Amino acid sequence: MVLLLQDTPIATNSVLAISSKPGDMARSDSSASSATEDEHIALSETSWSEGAADTKEDDIHEQKHALHKILSELFEENILAKPCRAASRVLQGFIPAHDGFPEIVPQQGPRQGHWEFREPEFWTCGFFPGTLYALLERSIRYPGSLRADNPENRSSTIIRNHLLPLCKSWSEPLYAMASRTDTHDIGFIIMPALRRDWELFGTERSLASIVQAAHSLATRYVPAARAIRSWDCLLKKDITVTDMENNLLIIIDSMCNLDLLFYTAAQTGEQRLADIATAHATTLLKTHLRPESVRSTAKHGYQGQLYSTCHVANVDPQTGDLKWRRTAQGYADDSTWSRGQAWAILGYAQTYNWTKDESFLDAACGCAEYFLYRLETSPSCVELPVETGRGHANPRRGRHVPLWDFDAHIENPQDPLRDSSAGMIAANGMLLLSQSLAALGRHTMSRRFFDASIEIVKDTLDVCLATEKAKLTTSGNNGTSIKVEDVVLGATFDALLKYGTANNNENARRRYANHGLVYGDYYLVEFGNLLLSMGLI
Repeated sequence: MVLLLQDTPIATNSVLAISSKPGDMARSDSSASSATEDEHIALSETSWSEGAADTKEDDIHEQKHALHKILSELFEENILAKPCRAASRVLQGFIPAHDGFPEIVPQQGPRQGHWEFREPEFWTCGFFPGTLYALLERSIRYPGSLRADNPENRSSTIIRNHLLPLCKSWSEPLYAMASRTDTHDIGFIIMPALRRDWELFGTERSLASIVQAAHSLATRYVPAARAIRSWDCLLKKDITVTDMENNLLIIIDSMCNLDLLFYTAAQTGEQRLADIATAHATTLLKTHLRPESVRSTAKHGYQGQLYSTCHVANVDPQTGDLKWRRTAQGYADDSTWSRGQAWAILGYAQTYNWTKDESFLDAACGCAEYFLYRLETSPSCVELPVETGRGHANPRRGRHVPLWDFDAHIENPQDPLRDSSAGMIAANGMLLLSQSLAALGRHTMSRRFFDASIEIVKDTLDVCLATEKAKLTTSGNNGTSIKVEDVVLGATFDALLKYGTANNNENARRRYANHGLVYGDYYLVEFGNLLLSMGLI
C-alpha cells in the first residue's frame, strides 16, 4: 500500500486540551472505554500537575506557570552560555572542518570538564551546530524565553548577533557532507542545523543540501528487503561482518534518520522518498520490535501491545528474511538498551506524524509505555534523596533517569550507570506522541505521555544537569560584546548534562561511559523549543 505524505506542522496548541471535560471526549482509549469523572484526577502519582488540565484560560495560564517553574533550568542563561563558549573556539582559529566537532565531556581524568572532539565525518557532527541553531531559533521566535534569567536585561538582538556567525561557522562543513552515501546517519548530520537555517532564513543552499542528503540516503535503500542499509560492516571483538552481498545490517537508530526523507518529500513533492521511509519503518516493525508480555503498571497506561527493541538486525538483502538480532552498544543481544528504545519512540512518533498510519502510532505507544514500565520497575538503587532546598514534592529523585541498559548488571548500586541522553530522546518522542494523541481526541493517553515526558526531563535536570554552570557577561560599547564566565570561578563543565553513556558494550572497540554527550544536550534544548512551539511555556 502506498501511503500519501501528509504535511504535519510541529507547532500546535492541541496538547493544551489533553484533558478535557467528559462530554468533550471525541474518542476513548483502550485503557478507558468511556470518558468518566476520573479524567479530572492526576494520571500519575509523579505527575508535575495536581490534576487534569482544563481548557479555561486561567487554568492554562496557571499550568504554563507551573510548568515553567519546575523546568526553569531548561531556560536559564546557563543553557545558552555553555554552547556559546564552546562555539567561540572558532574565533581563536579552531576550524571544525579540520579539527572536528564536540562529542563527549569526561567527568574524570585529564580532560575532565572539557569537550573531546571527534573527526568531522563522525555521525554526531551535526548535533553541536544543531544546538546552536536551536538556541538561535529561541532568540528569534521566542525572545521572551531568553529574558527569564537575564539580570542585565540584555536585548535578544545582541544574543542573535552573537549566535548567528557562530551558527554559520559551525554549520559550514555540513554542506559538504550532503553528498555522502557511506552513512545512514546523514539525517543526524544535516537536519538539526540546516533545516533550521532554511526555515529561519530561507537559505536556498541549506534546502539544496537537505535534498541532496535525502537522495544520498535513498541510495542505501535495498528494494528487495524494503530497508535502508545502516552499516556497511560490523566490527566488534566478538563478531565481524563485512560481506554486504549477503548481509544487510539495520540499526534501530535508523528510525530517526527517516525524518530527512519525509521532510524532503514534503518540500519537493518526491513521493518516492516518503515511500522509502515508510517501507523502512514498516520493515523494522518486524525486525526490531520484540513483543513483550508485560502490562503497564500505571492506572492510565497504554493497554495495547508493549515492545522492547533490539539494536542491530541482520536481514537477507535478497529476501528481507531476518537472519539474526544482536547488540553493538547495549548490554546483551536480548537486553533492552535504553537509548535504542528511545530512538524507536522518537522515530515512530515522527513517522506517524508524517504518514498518519496508526500502525506506527501503535508502535510508538508500545515502545514508549515499555520504556516507562522499565523506568517504574527499575531497582530501588536508581532513586536518590532530594537535596535540601530543591523544593520538589517527591522525596526522592532519579527514577526517571534511565539506566544505560535496562537489563544490565548494576556493578555499583551506589552509583548505577545511566544514560541521560536516552531520557532526553525518549522525552522528545513522548511529547510528540502526546501531541498526536491529543489531535485524535485520545486525551487520557495524551496526558499519560505528556506527564511522563515532563517527569523525565524534570528528573534529568535534578540529577544530571551539571552543577558547574556558566553565565553571560557583556562589555564594549552599549554592552554589545558577549563573553562567557563560570558562575563559580574555575568550576567548568562544558556540557549541559552529565551521566551519558555512549557505548558500554563489553565487546566494543571503544568503551566509554559517564560523560556529557553532545546529543543529550541537543535533545534537552530541543525539548525546550518544542514546549515553546506548542505554547506550553
